[in-house]
Amino acid sequence: MSPRAQSRGFSMAEIKNVGIIGSGTMGSGIAQVAATAGCKVKLFDTREEALDKAKSSLFRIMDRLVEKGRIDTAEKNRIEGNISYVHSLEDLSDSDLTIEAIIENLEIKKKVFQELEGYVSKKCIIASNTSSLSIASIAASLESPKRCIGIHFFNPAPLMRLVEVIPAVQTSEKTTKEVVETIAGWKKTVALAKDTPGFIVNRVARPFYGESLRIYEEGIADFATIDWALRSLGGFRMGPFELMDFIGNDVNYTVTETVFKEFYYDPRYKPSFTQKRLSEAGYLGRKTGKGYYDYKEGIEKPQPKEDVALAQKIFDRVLVMLINEAADALFLNIASAEDIDNAMTKGVNYPKGLLAWADEKGIDWCVEKLDGLYDEYREDRYRCSPLLRRMNKENRTFF
Repeated sequence: MSPRAQSRGFSMAEIKNVGIIGSGTMGSGIAQVAATAGCKVKLFDTREEALDKAKSSLFRIMDRLVEKGRIDTAEKNRIEGNISYVHSLEDLSDSDLTIEAIIENLEIKKKVFQELEGYVSKKCIIASNTSSLSIASIAASLESPKRCIGIHFFNPAPLMRLVEVIPAVQTSEKTTKEVVETIAGWKKTVALAKDTPGFIVNRVARPFYGESLRIYEEGIADFATIDWALRSLGGFRMGPFELMDFIGNDVNYTVTETVFKEFYYDPRYKPSFTQKRLSEAGYLGRKTGKGYYDYKEGIEKPQPKEDVALAQKIFDRVLVMLINEAADALFLNIASAEDIDNAMTKGVNYPKGLLAWADEKGIDWCVEKLDGLYDEYREDRYRCSPLLRRMNKENRTFF
């Protein structure tokens, strides 16, 4: 049991053996987290070469941690010894908890879960690391859906503090409680989210990309200037176009498209043709050498137009759209105010929680900015959350 779990009174006796399905970057990262917490982990993949790559990668990471003095050799050996590598789902039969981290395809996930259920005990919790798919749909594929839950880690899993826990409508309270206690015991910050498209982070973060793309498409500023505005005035570690290139344009576009469709084509989540065309062209970002920026050797990154007034206009517009999305998530009971702000600061490294940021800027400022955008564009995209309007009328704050 970890010291943190012990100090909080959490009992991890129920979760000793953990199965991870998928040995990619995310699956391997989750395996490292669980093994570090003292669990016996079996990392499953059908491909021998994928497991070999995962094992080699873990050893390199452990060696670097020893070199940096973060852990000693004994700890390295303990963590490595807690992970075994298996080729059959049947090898996960002794798992208390299994976490699936494979391709974002609902039918494939259902098929894997149905097969897995035939091997594991009735007490085993079956979880998906999906970032946007319906947990209820995944749970429906099981004979015992009450054991199914969403456990969404962020990449890289060992470093990112946040984990979204998403119960489906079928999930039992016992399952939810055990998972929340276990993940907290793994030294992660848990944000409990309702099973809605994008959960917390991938829903609330959409305007960071979408509104920035809209600003570009209107000809207000280029990629470099928008990125500079969000970094310099907002304190974001990366601008939206830098971040989309880092994530991968194809991945980011797919999430946006999924959220848009799942919300019955709500215009707030409408994807951008700019991003669609870049994805179609194969300009996916750093992994292909070109995206919004050209990453080929010898190519200099374009310089921003360092106009403070323009930067303020860009920053205010993106920020108020993010705040509006966070407020609407709270209005619709997707998560608590604390979990929403924790999700954005610890899941995607925002410099401040968006609801706390709203308090700082003033709820009246938020409503005025949103109403100004709506008056200009007359698009439902810019509708002000009823919660913001109500709070402004009642002179209330989030915290």
